[in-house]
Amino acid sequence: MNYRIVVGCDDAGLDYKEQLAADLRADPRVAEVIDLGVHRGADDVHRPYPEIGLAAGEAIRDGRADRAVLVCGTGIGMALSANKVPGVRATTAHDSFSVERSILSNNCQVLALGQRVVGLELARRLVAEWLGYTFDARSASAAKVSLISEYERC
Repeated sequence: MNYRIVVGCDDAGLDYKEQLAADLRADPRVAEVIDLGVHRGADDVHRPYPEIGLAAGEAIRDGRADRAVLVCGTGIGMALSANKVPGVRATTAHDSFSVERSILSNNCQVLALGQRVVGLELARRLVAEWLGYTFDARSASAAKVSLISEYERC
């Protein structure tokens, strides 16, 4: 698959976002990397994480991106923000099994990582693994994901 991936962070996740964006640009499974910021030395460096998380969710909702990788101090704020956008499923994950299940069981489009929680090499590995998973709409998990989607439409 040639994913269009949004990346974003706040000032607590800037170092990781830069490295993960470089990794994604070099990955043959990625067609495009859309960097929502923040950017080192730019006026947006102190932009609050909810603005980035919401913008990433909107990019997915609107079909401008397929997935997003977001980084803040813990990943929690980014995941909470992206999850506010209807139709978007975001998770924080810091281990391989959770990354796998975020796609295979929950069809999450957003992976949020914590720069203050997980080491850089592990974060790089988790993102690479995450790109390798695709959700099977015929799986037993599909009905569960549909319940969430149905609730959002109410």
